[in-house]
Amino acid sequence: MLSRTKLNLTGNSSKGLYQTVLRDSSSSSTTGDHTVEARRSLIKNGPSLHDFIEEKVPGDETLKSYQGKLIREKGDKRLRLPPWLKTEIPIGKNFAKLKEDLRSLKLHTVCEEARCPNIGECWGGGEDATATATIMLMGDTCTRGCRFCSVKTSKAPPALDPNEPVNTATAIAAWGLDYVVLTSVDRDDLLDQGSNHFAQTVKELKQRSPSLLVECLTPDFRGDKECIKIVAESGLDVFAHNIETVEDLTRLVRDPRAKYRQSLEVLRFAKEAQPNVVTKTSIMLGLGETQDQVRKTMEDLRGNNVDCLTLGQYMQPTKRHLKVQEYVTPEKFLEYEIEGKNMGFLYVASGPLVRSSYKAGEFFLKNIVEKKKKISLNE
Repeated sequence: MLSRTKLNLTGNSSKGLYQTVLRDSSSSSTTGDHTVEARRSLIKNGPSLHDFIEEKVPGDETLKSYQGKLIREKGDKRLRLPPWLKTEIPIGKNFAKLKEDLRSLKLHTVCEEARCPNIGECWGGGEDATATATIMLMGDTCTRGCRFCSVKTSKAPPALDPNEPVNTATAIAAWGLDYVVLTSVDRDDLLDQGSNHFAQTVKELKQRSPSLLVECLTPDFRGDKECIKIVAESGLDVFAHNIETVEDLTRLVRDPRAKYRQSLEVLRFAKEAQPNVVTKTSIMLGLGETQDQVRKTMEDLRGNNVDCLTLGQYMQPTKRHLKVQEYVTPEKFLEYEIEGKNMGFLYVASGPLVRSSYKAGEFFLKNIVEKKKKISLNE
């Protein structure tokens, strides 16, 4: 008969033990009642559904012991996901509440549309964390088709919802967030490319929650300086636009209308239009770039006065998108973080699971924004 001692089992090791116990129970000479009791105990004390879904690596496998391939070679289909990229299922009351409110107000988040692995952590906040969310304005359909992105595309997306700025501000004020990221799909079909929609949302937010820190993660607006200026002068705290990848891979990775030099100019001009605004960008790694190319991109960004940088692992969202060429190790990410700080970036977040708005409101970034505000008031 099986013991009722609770077992802490996870991943493949739990599956093996589960099968062993089943064999033991089936070969036992116990009566039918004892067999039923044994199975009930196994179900109660054995692995949970979460254990099987999470599939933790047996023995807490680390980088040094990991034997899987990290660089894709010609003929390989897909690389196995290394242990440092496996995350837990999103849980928690705050997560559930935010999701329910988003659906009721017909709002979208890039956290969901881009299948971000950190959604539970960012939405959950916690006693020592800053609760953040990334709202995607102007619908869930983009006019561009980048080869890394899973957002829907169309040449003629639905019309803008005129109530979206107010709905967004109302919901966020009720959630009690510390930091919100407003992003959007590209809207090349609109005359102002959605820049006024961005600005109106920021103004509605600041009116309801003056202390809330607002980051706008914008499209490139086709390089239109008037559109960039409208957003930069809207009252936001952080102007972000993602460079996405190194210059040599831009044509492969991004939509043909998205250009490396154009993105640099967007970031440069945002700072020129509003000198006190914090500028920020992000680079995906694992698309086939070299270390020298990454360093060159970081130098280009600093040369255009970009303040903050995030670097994270590219993850293939579906089979239709670009394959991962390399799983970059946590050690290499740390090297980039150190190099970035030495180059003069005010803030660098570099790690396998880091995303452009990953833990966007954490203490250090909030500090940067607040210091700049104090300097501005004293001038």
